[in-house]
Amino acid sequence: MNKLYIGNLSENAVPSDLESIFKDAKIPVSGPFLVKTGYAFVDCPDESWALKAIEALSGKVELHGKLIEVEHSVPKRQRIRKLQIRNIPPHLQWEVLDSLLVQYGVVESCEQVNTDSETAVVNVTYSSKEQARHTEEIPLKILAHNNFVGRLIGKEGRNLKKIEQDTDTKITISPLQELTLYNPERTITVKGSVETCAKAEEEIMKKIRESYENDIASMNLQAHLIPGLNLNALGLFPPTSGMPPPTSGPPSAMTPPYPQFEQSETETVHLFIPALSVGAIIGKQGQHIKQLSRFAGASIKIAPAEAPDAKVRMVIITGPPEAQFKAQGRIYGKIKEENFVSPKEEVKLEAHIRVPSFAAGRVIGKGGKTVNELQNLSSAEVVVPRDQTPDENDQVVVKITGHFYACQVAQRKIQEILTQVKQHQQQKALQSGPPQSRRK
Repeated sequence: MNKLYIGNLSENAVPSDLESIFKDAKIPVSGPFLVKTGYAFVDCPDESWALKAIEALSGKVELHGKLIEVEHSVPKRQRIRKLQIRNIPPHLQWEVLDSLLVQYGVVESCEQVNTDSETAVVNVTYSSKEQARHTEEIPLKILAHNNFVGRLIGKEGRNLKKIEQDTDTKITISPLQELTLYNPERTITVKGSVETCAKAEEEIMKKIRESYENDIASMNLQAHLIPGLNLNALGLFPPTSGMPPPTSGPPSAMTPPYPQFEQSETETVHLFIPALSVGAIIGKQGQHIKQLSRFAGASIKIAPAEAPDAKVRMVIITGPPEAQFKAQGRIYGKIKEENFVSPKEEVKLEAHIRVPSFAAGRVIGKGGKTVNELQNLSSAEVVVPRDQTPDENDQVVVKITGHFYACQVAQRKIQEILTQVKQHQQQKALQSGPPQSRRK
């Protein structure tokens, strides 16, 4: 076989470019270069020169910014059954390659083309056209937690498109509808040659690790602000993700077991979400909200709309602190996943906590000092509306607005203040004692 196929050519490639490359490599040709868009053909004097051209030039010479590919041109009568596998690593056992090839049909022949380079090239001939076509693209499947997928895709799909272009692969990601609370991973399918799939996998894992380490760093910044913050509470890094531990960060972020929230009384938080997102939160036949409630260990109910054109709906979440953390975190995440906010925006929601009217002053502080410190600490907006009329339980509303971690910090600090007020009252009652004790 002395006819060569030259691929991966730039649109600007012309015969004289190829003539110069072959001349520099001291490889003779026995005819003109037939240049098409993206590829070309040429004849060598004999098969030995064709093999030398493949060995010397393929993947090693750049033309107009692209590494050219040189291989045997398969005759039309064989082209439907014959293909070439390149860049086989030297440590790969031939038995493994054989077992892979036979999965797609009967192999008539498998001959090694070159033996001197670090990687091998083999020509494989299948018994039918259909079998050969199935081996042209061997899909690679990667599981990744959904929290990382958005950043892998990038704004308007730019990150994913760049990886596809740089590696000459086709990448698809399983739909959000396949996710459940107990299976938060998406399937990333990469199609291409073995070589291009390997390159794409490297780029994909680089982006996922970057997202993972950024999330760890973000959590570490907030960990000291939320008592007993459990980094696993949201299921962000499930054991099945296979993600190795972060390469840096304080020991508390890297060494399990993670501390749990202290036992506390049940809390009720009213979280206000976009009205359009209610369907996604509830899920088909209420399955999503049921799963969320079981996962978080909280009661989660969505209140009726206050008006037909209401833009927000109230979610009533009842449960201890860790249940609040899990439930609210998943709701924030769901709203982000379903694109109910602009891609440029961070998800910010409003949460209401009811506090005893006599404790509202402690939340505000003298001259608003406490509430101002709370806002600076948490980065959330905290408001105790003036001139509120206490409800039938003698409670008033504290409004908290911000992203998830900001809201969590504010909620925990307010609950700390309420606990301090309650303890102070109990101590005062013990010190004063019952009325009959004072008369003795």
